[in-house]
Amino acid sequence: MDSSDDEPRRLRREDFPVLRDQPTRWSDEDVYGHVNNVVHYLMFDTAVNGWLIEATGTDIRRLPAVGLVVETSCRYFSELRFPDVVTAGIALERLGTSSVVYRLALFGPGSEEPAAVGRFVHVYVDAATRRPVPVPDEIRKALEEIS
Repeated sequence: MDSSDDEPRRLRREDFPVLRDQPTRWSDEDVYGHVNNVVHYLMFDTAVNGWLIEATGTDIRRLPAVGLVVETSCRYFSELRFPDVVTAGIALERLGTSSVVYRLALFGPGSEEPAAVGRFVHVYVDAATRRPVPVPDEIRKALEEIS
């Protein structure tokens, strides 16, 4: 393992300008007794979109452009369990003309070390034509505030 493989493990809560708590649900645990990997992606998606709605003061579903997730990844480091309240960290990795790359993390209760670190890429498209368009101004403004 080279040092770049270990870099996501070194992220801490302070590396994320946005922190959002999310409770786990009974159904989030799988037969192995931990939060299933699919739930990590749901938590990332919920954190990003919930924050965008709050930060813009807009129902982002009603904008003429929508952000489609075109790429995701997640690295898992430790288990999350029900009934933990998980903290999702959101940071801006890159803001392009029509795309946004988010660096994300999930932290268990009281932990400074991430249980998981992820990446989401949103590409903004026209809601009707599904052709790429610039990131909407209200979203760009919110993202610039956390860059």
